[in-house]
Amino acid sequence: METIKVSVVTPDGPVYESDVEMVIAKAQSGELGILPGHIPMVAPLEIGVVRLLKSGSKEEDLVAVSGGFLEVRPDKVTILAQAAEKSEDIDVERALRAKERAEQRMRDQKAEDIDFRRAELALQRAINRLTVTGKQ
Repeated sequence: METIKVSVVTPDGPVYESDVEMVIAKAQSGELGILPGHIPMVAPLEIGVVRLLKSGSKEEDLVAVSGGFLEVRPDKVTILAQAAEKSEDIDVERALRAKERAEQRMRDQKAEDIDFRRAELALQRAINRLTVTGKQ
């Protein structure tokens, strides 16, 4: 089957590069499925999982992204993410602690020094990281 080159890049450098059969990502407008030869486009991404299907959809790589942009060209998909981690690189204990801290901040939202939206985004990022590892 035909493949498309995928690069996931953060300000800290490249996170993932491979040839895949399909890219599935959560854009602000909804979930996108990208196959080789897709029309060119740019879409803002939500906090979510990028699924990268290989070998007849039997193999799947997962990357947790925290927003950013997806650029599609017929021969290449580039994901420019604010933060991204492959499933095997995620520190599960750290993600669990981040989730607990965010939940605590949200429970303490009555305190004036707590930024509820920031705590909510931190919780979404932690849950996303745990989802990618299969530990949620």
